[in-house]
Amino acid sequence: MKQIGSLILAAVLGSIFTLVAYNWLHNERTFNGLTSNQPPVTQVAYIVNDKGETVPLDFTTTAEKVTKAVVHIKSTQKESARNDQYLYLDPFREFFGGPQRPSTPNRPSQATGSGVIINKDGYIVTNNHVVSNADIVEVTLFDNRSFKAEVIGTDPDTDLAVLKIKEVNLPFLSFVDSDKARVGEWVLAVGNPFNLNSTVTAGIISAKGRNIGILNSENRNNEFGSTAIESFIQTDAAINPGNSGGALVDLNGGLLGINTAIASPTGAYSGYGFAVPSDIVKKIVEDLIEYGVVQRGWLGVSIVSVNNDVAKEYELTVLEGAYISAFAKKSSAKEAGLKEGDVVVKIDETNIKSSTSLIEYIGRKRPGDKVNVTVNRKGKEVTYTVLLNARDGKSSVVKAEEVGGYASLGLEVEDIEAKLLKKLEIAQGVRISKLGNGRLARDTDIREGFIITHVNDVPVKSVKEFNEIMKKKKSGELVTLSGVYEDFPREFIYAIRL
Repeated sequence: MKQIGSLILAAVLGSIFTLVAYNWLHNERTFNGLTSNQPPVTQVAYIVNDKGETVPLDFTTTAEKVTKAVVHIKSTQKESARNDQYLYLDPFREFFGGPQRPSTPNRPSQATGSGVIINKDGYIVTNNHVVSNADIVEVTLFDNRSFKAEVIGTDPDTDLAVLKIKEVNLPFLSFVDSDKARVGEWVLAVGNPFNLNSTVTAGIISAKGRNIGILNSENRNNEFGSTAIESFIQTDAAINPGNSGGALVDLNGGLLGINTAIASPTGAYSGYGFAVPSDIVKKIVEDLIEYGVVQRGWLGVSIVSVNNDVAKEYELTVLEGAYISAFAKKSSAKEAGLKEGDVVVKIDETNIKSSTSLIEYIGRKRPGDKVNVTVNRKGKEVTYTVLLNARDGKSSVVKAEEVGGYASLGLEVEDIEAKLLKKLEIAQGVRISKLGNGRLARDTDIREGFIITHVNDVPVKSVKEFNEIMKKKKSGELVTLSGVYEDFPREFIYAIRL
């Protein structure tokens, strides 16, 4: 009987406890009704402001400021006399909506991308591959006004281009020091992916100084190799086709870089975006506006990044830096006293950890600039002052008046040996050694290797003569190039208007 009474008492007490607990929980919150008297739990990122206060991370003010200075770009290429120009491998075409090979020769091709207004007078920076070979470039502002743009200059070595529209008092973004940007810092990417205007995405800087080997793959020569400058800022802010040429900014709206490429197995965003750092962009923009062509200083060295394997192979005492393996014929570094086997570890006050960082730093310099280069030579550090030369060995910059229609042709020529002239039964000529993205490639079917014997019926005997003749030509003037190909020795004549 006592056991039955104990069980009844336990049941009563349990019931009372259950009712009390239910009433307490019901008054505090209703789970199934999705209501609660407690503060909602949300995941919010916080940052420390200038006053040292911890505040929620907010992108709205920055996004509102930046979107007004980012434009949509549409470039159109009309029918070209050279229809095989689409056959080369274009690493940007798949990812950023570059020109596609037309199904018929008469159909124009179009490319779309983004651009950033960099001053109130209508100067815009974008990627070279967005406007490359374009006959018409149209810029649409954030308020839907459209303008025809002039291409001020391009630089395939950094994949940058400068445009100009006839409009003033425009909103613009100011450059900030990309050297001071840190891995892990919040950034925004702004552009027009998939033709969706004024799209803002957020992420962080994932890495700096990335070399992904996509620029200027066709611009090579035996002495220097690729002339590309790759030292990208890597970000996980979403970048997709159409973002190319858009802005990468810090949380104050300062321009940290120009979005240029993505690494993706599908052609769409997969977590890896790359931007040209603002310190490089600023220098390229200044050169193109002032001179019409990029002024690039050269050390005249062949280098390789030092790592554990390289250090073991060459018995080095350092694990970082740029190892000098050879010198060019006209090397300002060799003239200053540097030697093969030296490891460049510092230039001025900047530590050099790889070949990429050396190329980036020198890429910001012009012919005639002096740099202090510190090398590790067999365990000891030695510093030399190097006067940078241009690629042709001169220390002076190219004057603005020297850059006219000739530069727009996009070619380089070289002297040819007398033996070949005799074989082809011609008296003189210079050979096209490189055919870049210029009017000749776009508007004619001329090929590299073409031997120019006459310019407008004037004989050409050397590179010096050719340059002197062409520099006297004015924009808009019709020029005829006569000559032969080594493998097809009959005369060809190409006419081009500068």
